[in-house]
Amino acid sequence: MKSILTQLKPWIEAALGLFYPNACQMCREAFADRDGGYICEGCHVEGVRFIEPPFCSRCGLKFRGEVTESFTCSNCDEVELHFESARAAVGFTPLIQEVIHRYKYNRAVWFEPFLSRILNEAALKTVSSDTHDLIVPIPLHPLKLRQREFNQAARLARSLEVATGIPMREKLVSRMRDTRTQTTLSRKERAANMKNAFAWSARNPLKGERVVLVDDIMTTGATANSCAKILQQNGAGSVTVWTVARGGPK
Repeated sequence: MKSILTQLKPWIEAALGLFYPNACQMCREAFADRDGGYICEGCHVEGVRFIEPPFCSRCGLKFRGEVTESFTCSNCDEVELHFESARAAVGFTPLIQEVIHRYKYNRAVWFEPFLSRILNEAALKTVSSDTHDLIVPIPLHPLKLRQREFNQAARLARSLEVATGIPMREKLVSRMRDTRTQTTLSRKERAANMKNAFAWSARNPLKGERVVLVDDIMTTGATANSCAKILQQNGAGSVTVWTVARGGPK
């Protein structure tokens, strides 16, 4: 016997169609449905740029030019990093910027399948239950969580959990300070802004687990590095960062 939810699915989808018609939420013209995150094929082709080599072996910053060997960028040489590597699925194009902004700040959760699919498509090339043990989302401060009503990093991490079978742990690290938004800050200011921003909140330390730290976007890596430091200090065997998008450090 079909479950009640299965029986009601056509009616639920019909009701959603009244509020979210099957049209792209970017160009407002072409067909796009809920499964595609309401982004049409044309906008996807035009606005999504998956990050391919060459890029920094530590922070994943894309290098524009020809490089035949693995390298570490000058940005990474100047700071103490607490993650082994950081990777992003796509570049921070105008489309990705608009989608993430509306998703985070305008509660445009219909974009979530689009963002999750992008992250999973890239991350699954290197992330599996054979290579990693835990998925941990970057936490939000309780004040921001109340304002936004959801943590975008946790929702993206949950999708990666389903795709990989790696368990997600959301309560290991807490955001202790309601830090300023990083958007307008320089690289040096971002690092200072994130100092002591996180704390260990679990009862017991980790025992060498290999952690995938998930967020929506990485720019200088200050947020991820600060959170990775807490994980490292509390028993993580390694920390790998994965984000949907990567912006360039200022």
